[in-house]
Amino acid sequence: MTKPFFITTAIDYVNGEPHVGHAAEKVLTDTVARYHRDVLREDTFFLTGTDENSLKNVQGAEKAGRPIEEYVKENAEAFRSLGDSLGLSFDRFIRTTEPIHFDGAKKFWSAMDPKDLYKKSYHGLYCVGCEEFKMEKDLVDGKCPEHLKEPEIVEEENWFFRLSAYGDVLRQLIVSGTISIVPEFRKNEVLSFIDMGLEDFSVSRSVARAKGWGVPVPGDESQIMYVWVDALANYITALDYAGAGDEYGKFWASDGERVHVIGKGILRFHAIYWPAMLLSANVQVPTKIYAHEYLTIDGQKMSKSLGNVIYPGELVERFGKDGARYLLLSSIPYSKDGDLSWAKMTEKYNADLANGLGNLVSRVMRMSEGLDTRKTVELPAFPDDVAKLLENYRFTEALEKIWETVRDANRYIEEEKPWELSKNDREKFAGVMSVLLDRLAFLSVALVPFLPDTAEKIRTSLESGTTEILFQRVK
Repeated sequence: MTKPFFITTAIDYVNGEPHVGHAAEKVLTDTVARYHRDVLREDTFFLTGTDENSLKNVQGAEKAGRPIEEYVKENAEAFRSLGDSLGLSFDRFIRTTEPIHFDGAKKFWSAMDPKDLYKKSYHGLYCVGCEEFKMEKDLVDGKCPEHLKEPEIVEEENWFFRLSAYGDVLRQLIVSGTISIVPEFRKNEVLSFIDMGLEDFSVSRSVARAKGWGVPVPGDESQIMYVWVDALANYITALDYAGAGDEYGKFWASDGERVHVIGKGILRFHAIYWPAMLLSANVQVPTKIYAHEYLTIDGQKMSKSLGNVIYPGELVERFGKDGARYLLLSSIPYSKDGDLSWAKMTEKYNADLANGLGNLVSRVMRMSEGLDTRKTVELPAFPDDVAKLLENYRFTEALEKIWETVRDANRYIEEEKPWELSKNDREKFAGVMSVLLDRLAFLSVALVPFLPDTAEKIRTSLESGTTEILFQRVK
């Protein structure tokens, strides 16, 4: 019997609509979820959602002149709609303004060891973009390196979590692989940060500074939970941690896998803050954290002021659902940022999908109509080399491995010229077509986690003997 498999994306701030960076993380995670669910046949739960209790959401609503509840609901729906436009198979979309989350976050706070929570006055530098207090050493030229803005000076009384008590145990969990962090160099970054000495961190904000928005601290009506406490708790609150529900028991409080797929910029929160609080609350820690790289546009960070933001809807409208998935999956290398541009995406789509895979399927199915007797194609097992790459979150390399078959099959057609064999050597024609049909069967299996609609269309084509055009060329 297989173990349960639980996988999550980070939840997104709703102070704007989703861009391709958000979409890429969802598609990466969906691919892993589909592999475990549809290929390995494991009991799989895929969670995503929106982080709605952030101060930056409040500021976004104020700037837009909208009521905060209305503003976050509208933007949350834009994130939820990625499910349809990108073919995401998530099992739950959590909004952190839901009662199940508020109840769970309060229970989580109350479950933490009282010795780990204490209240004190604090004076510090706060980056609203990161929702985090910064040390002078974290800044570059006095600015947050992530958001390129000077932090605010904040002084108030807050609750603190005794993170300093958890350095040794966190280090042991990471070194032993109990918490696996990939890529390896990100694991080393986390260990280096721990070795510099962990400092206690603020876990609440005054009601005034939070503008009354967020999860109240149990037993202290003057304080709102720090957004990174309640946001991280979504991974268990969505499973009904508050009510000790069946999904919580199966997918978190079990011996299954618990995987977070996140951007590299929030690794510290997931690999240090979150496990420490879980340990304090006597709750199991995640088993794996994959920190992916970012997407840039024409070599620059995405920015509304630069006018270079690409939105998922634009991608799907131009390249279709699976076309968009392919371009996103193949654009983020394992260990460095990926770069997109409309020109590069159009070129890759036409080369790999329209002229590559689409042309291959169309030619093979058209020529197979000339077979005297149709071969019954048996579907192979999922390829081991692709599985190994996917299990190690090497998405671009896994797709490249699959596309070796696409290119080899197209090259085989050019070399063997089956259209000529059909006229003068029927026996060899049948042999060549048998090889090509087997290649399509391979692709119909190998593409299941990556391009699910395309995989299904190829499989249907093999069963029916006809096919539709999979990918149209774009200009």
